[in-house]
Amino acid sequence: MSSFRRIALAAVIVPVAIGAAAFASPAVAAPARASEQSLQADIVRLTNAQRTAKGCSAATVNAQLTAAARGHSSWMAQTGTFSHTGRDGSRFTTRVKDAGYARPSSENIAMGYRSASEVVNGWMKSSGHRANILNCKSKTIGVGAVYNAKGTAYYTQVFGF
Repeated sequence: MSSFRRIALAAVIVPVAIGAAAFASPAVAAPARASEQSLQADIVRLTNAQRTAKGCSAATVNAQLTAAARGHSSWMAQTGTFSHTGRDGSRFTTRVKDAGYARPSSENIAMGYRSASEVVNGWMKSSGHRANILNCKSKTIGVGAVYNAKGTAYYTQVFGF
């Protein structure tokens, strides 16, 4: 894998008690540009093709998960940070709950891929990301694809129960 394309290890939730005061709210993302909206929709479509091919139901797009995913991608793009840990040390479970979704499942992140098929194929080649995508217990999805000023795409894919 080239240094231009990166994938982070999958984050799978572990039940923990998190105090709301411990984390600030997630980054607020600007509305998606048409190219970002199209990319996000293609990632959902390709993810659902993988899910249904393996016997899972297609995940339904959820506005709160999408907001959490876009917020994290926006923060990574703005700061040049590539991590599951977000603004002020936030975890994906906190970002998803702060966006109004009560039951987060998992998160995948990536950067530098130039198309939806490249990023989904990259995730499918990684055992942790693949497990998140093919977790049939996850029923909802949100995807955030945000370009930084140099044109590098940052991706966050969040699933919910």
